[in-house]
Amino acid sequence: MSTPSLPANPFYASPEQRVALARQRFFEDGVRPSGMVSEAVLQSWSRCLRSNPDPDKPAAFEPVTPSRVHGVLRANRELLEAAADEMERLRVTLAGTSSTAMLTDAQGVIVGSTFVQARSHERLMPVSTRVGVNLAEEAVGTTAPGITARTGQASVVLGAEHFFGNVQTMHCAAAPIRNVKGQLAGVLDLSSEGLPFGFDAASVVAHYAAEIENRLLCAQSTEHLVARMQISPVLLDTPMAALAGITGDGRIDWVNGAAGRLLGVGAVAGTLDKPSVEDHFGLPLPALASLSTATEPQALRLPNGLTLWVRLEWRAHDGRQRLQPAHPTAAPAPSAEPALQPVTLRETERQTVVRVLGECGGNVSKAARTLGVSRGLIYRHLRTAGD
Repeated sequence: MSTPSLPANPFYASPEQRVALARQRFFEDGVRPSGMVSEAVLQSWSRCLRSNPDPDKPAAFEPVTPSRVHGVLRANRELLEAAADEMERLRVTLAGTSSTAMLTDAQGVIVGSTFVQARSHERLMPVSTRVGVNLAEEAVGTTAPGITARTGQASVVLGAEHFFGNVQTMHCAAAPIRNVKGQLAGVLDLSSEGLPFGFDAASVVAHYAAEIENRLLCAQSTEHLVARMQISPVLLDTPMAALAGITGDGRIDWVNGAAGRLLGVGAVAGTLDKPSVEDHFGLPLPALASLSTATEPQALRLPNGLTLWVRLEWRAHDGRQRLQPAHPTAAPAPSAEPALQPVTLRETERQTVVRVLGECGGNVSKAARTLGVSRGLIYRHLRTAGD
């Protein structure tokens, strides 16, 4: 493998010279070139070197077998459903670039790709973008999807930062996708062969990965009150939306990254001691749940002093909304034999309680006085709101 000429001193004139010097120091001199390439790349090089002592040999993209394809697609059905719309949007977004988007599972195996046809200069893309190909670090060395699958952190690997010689024509940027348990569910990657990115690939892949993650979190939420919030209501239906899943006993079960930052909580999924919704939203669960009947986003001041716009919805076991939909749809045309939907006295009573509580701004005591009932009755009705 030819190496670009290196400067005689530690200063370099181009990114290519910087990476070439870093490779020389690391692979030939045994010196750790800190600051010359990212720490994530250095750690990946170290891991790869332990199992593959010859970085000049070509990486082998393992063949795809029908049984592997079927197995990986079946195991990642939820991820694929959550990503379907975004992968199609990515196909359109990237159509005028040299880039391809790939979606992998948590182990780095490709489950989706926007690749259609090889360009004249592409040699690796036709074989490295196939569903079922393993892009894990153990299989093809240092790559962005491999690093992200290994560490769960976003990464960018450009040109000669790749471990194996034949992969150094690639440029890639990857971002993680997490599930309601806080575990890595998949990796979204943008890759370009032979041509550097002409745009901020890290930002683009992070944008689409966040939207896929948000869809997956909502789909996997069962019997949760899902809070969608941001500093502006226009952001609630964008990848910048902050999402939190709240359990029926008033605990925050999961948050996405944006919600964690706005609420001031760390990762909560998978932990035993779940944060209290009242501590972070400033309202007990029944009062917060009453906002789910509102058709428009509501302003809510948090205990940390921040005022956010919120929209709430109960989610059922099938991932669908239980109460007021976030986006009202046109009423279906009446059928010849309309289905009967009897309203029970208990349901009428519950609807009245929810409506009055909303009119009282979530103040349970005020709503109880208005209705002439006990606060306990109001709490009982709200606890069964998602049943």
